[in-house]
Amino acid sequence: MEDTTSKPKKLFAEDQSKNPPPVNIFEALLRRFARTSYLIAVILMYILASLAFGVALAPAIWAGQVLVTFILPHASAGWLGWFVMGFAYALAFFVFGLSLMVTVCILNFVLPTRFKSFKGGYYTIHAVPWFLHNGLFYLVRFTFLPFATLTPFGVLFLKGMGMKIGKHAFINTEYISDPAFIELGDDVTIGGSVRIFAHYGGGGNLVIAPVKIHDRVTLGAGSLVMGDVEIKEGAVILPHSVILPGARVPAEETWGGVPAQPIHRTDLLKIKQRIRGLEGPSS
Repeated sequence: MEDTTSKPKKLFAEDQSKNPPPVNIFEALLRRFARTSYLIAVILMYILASLAFGVALAPAIWAGQVLVTFILPHASAGWLGWFVMGFAYALAFFVFGLSLMVTVCILNFVLPTRFKSFKGGYYTIHAVPWFLHNGLFYLVRFTFLPFATLTPFGVLFLKGMGMKIGKHAFINTEYISDPAFIELGDDVTIGGSVRIFAHYGGGGNLVIAPVKIHDRVTLGAGSLVMGDVEIKEGAVILPHSVILPGARVPAEETWGGVPAQPIHRTDLLKIKQRIRGLEGPSS
């Protein structure tokens, strides 16, 4: 029997076999001291996040203080005064959120966040722009983006982060990663809680590949689309389906399941009839 207790498994794999050669001494050091490099990158990301939050908080604090100073002296004491203060600070939160969206878009534009398609290890110089781009995006995604989804502000922010969005696209989700590598056509419908990201990985290797969703595609609620996926015109992805990497969904087809596979229109019609109670269960 094989001994599985003698050597504990590593938390992170270090498979460098699929990596291209280091491009310079900086990348050679990054690979040699991967854990230390990753720790430094995280700390620098925290500092950058603090800068972004600080810039966004400044106008929010100013707006809250101005509102309180202007209205509170004219309000009677008691519950009305507390209401004015509560309203002022709540409004300041939305000022902060909108300011953060603008700040993050500016930082994403001026910093080296332009990444390319890549397949290799996580600890390479090729992954640094990808890490920075998503780190900035997540500052908004996990704080204010849920309040901006389904508003023009949300669409403008996604475009500002490099996401290509066609006319009349309906995006009802904030669960997005790698926006610069995602393209939506005209009249695309993205249902609630859909997850779209242009990367995947395993075994210590990272793959970054674009996602292209053509015109009139519908992604059902809770479905998941991974990197290196193309969905052609008019296709429908059923709710809670998973589109695996490398999938090419033809035009006008309906896919569903985990993993998602083509569903013939006749089978789909039978499923709908069974749900509506118009057809008995299949034998």
